[in-house]
Amino acid sequence: MDTSMLIGSAFEAGAKTAEAVLDPKTGSKILHLPEASPAQTDRAVAAAQKAFATWSRTTPAQRSVYLLKIAERIEAEARAFSKLEALNCDKPINAVLNDEVPAIVDCYRFFAGAVRSMPAVVSGEYVSDIPR
Repeated sequence: MDTSMLIGSAFEAGAKTAEAVLDPKTGSKILHLPEASPAQTDRAVAAAQKAFATWSRTTPAQRSVYLLKIAERIEAEARAFSKLEALNCDKPINAVLNDEVPAIVDCYRFFAGAVRSMPAVVSGEYVSDIPR
C-alpha cells in the first residue's frame, strides 16, 4: 500500500516514527504509517501557500472542472477506497461502497455546481486575469 504524502509536487514517505494502524475488530496491525516530520509539515504548508497564489486566480468554471475530475476518480476507485475504509473502520464493505462513497462523490459534484452559481457578480467566471 502506498502511504506516501504529497508535498508540493512530489511524493515522499513520512520521516517521523511509524505509527501502527490497527484493525479495530482483531487488533492486528494493518500497517505502520510514518508520520510527517515538522520540516515536512512546514514544507507542505509552504507549498499550499504557494499554490494558493495560482489557485485563487482560477475561475469558477475551472474549479468546477477540477472538482468533477476528483468525483470521477473517486467513483472509478470506489472499490479500492471501500476496501480500505471497511478494513480501517470495521465497517461492512457494502455500506461504504453503496452509501458512503456515493455520498462523497455527490458532495464533490454538488460543490462543482455550487462554485458556478455563487451569489454576487463574479467577474472571473469567464476571464481569469481581471484584478480582484
